[in-house]
Amino acid sequence: MSKLKSNAAAALQDLLRDGMTLAVGGFGLSGIPADLIEAVRDSGVEDLTVVSNNMGVDGKGLGILIEAGQVRKVIASYVGENKLFAEQYLAGKLEVEFTPQGTLAERLRAGGAGIPAFYTRTGVGTLVAEGKPLAEFDGETYVQERAIRADVALVHAHTADTDGNLIYRYTARNFNPVVATAGTVTIAEAEVILAPGELDPNHVVTPGVFVQHLVQASDRVKDIEQRTVRPRAAAAVPA
Repeated sequence: MSKLKSNAAAALQDLLRDGMTLAVGGFGLSGIPADLIEAVRDSGVEDLTVVSNNMGVDGKGLGILIEAGQVRKVIASYVGENKLFAEQYLAGKLEVEFTPQGTLAERLRAGGAGIPAFYTRTGVGTLVAEGKPLAEFDGETYVQERAIRADVALVHAHTADTDGNLIYRYTARNFNPVVATAGTVTIAEAEVILAPGELDPNHVVTPGVFVQHLVQASDRVKDIEQRTVRPRAAAAVPA
C-alpha cells in the first residue's frame, strides 16, 4: 500500500495533539522538513516539546513555531541563530534542555533502536550531568543519558519511493536518519518520489519500515543561515 499522502496537512491529520513530543530532522535550515513544519504551525497545536539540533532562525524553519507560541519545551544542542528563542529562554518563557550534539544524536538513535539509556563521558562534571546517574567503567566516570522517543517525527529526504524508503542528500544526512527511527509515527517529505523498485537498495539510508506517511516536498528556495562566499578573483586585464 502506498504511503503517499496528498499534502503535509493530510499526512499530519489526526496525529497532532497539544502537549505532544515532536522530533524534527535537519541542521539549522539545512535538510529541514519545511512543508511539514508549516503544516504543524497551521494546525494550531500547542504546548509542544520539540526535539531538534536547533530551532532554525527567526521566521524560518522551526522558528515559526516559536513565533506562533506553540512550543513549551525544546531539547536541542544549539540556540545561537534564533534571537526570539534566546529571548524567550532567558525570560523563562521557554523550557530548554541543552544536550551535547553527539549525545542528542545518540539519544535519538537509541530511541529508534529500543535502547532505553546509555552511558557517555560527555558532560561529566558539568551542568549537563546534574541529577543524572553516574557510573564508573574501567576507571572512568560516565553519565547516564536516556533515549528519546517522539510521538511524531518529521524528516526531509531527497529521494523516496512510495514504500517510504528514503535517501538523503549532502548535509540533509545529518539528524534526519536518527530522527526518522525515533518517532512512534514518522512522516517524510521528499523532493523526488519514485515507484517501488526504482531505488537502488544499496543507497537507501532509512528503510520504509520506519516511515508511515510520505508527502511530496514543494519546490522552494532552500534558505541558508549565513551565506559566506569568497571574493571573486579579479578578471585578467587584456594586454
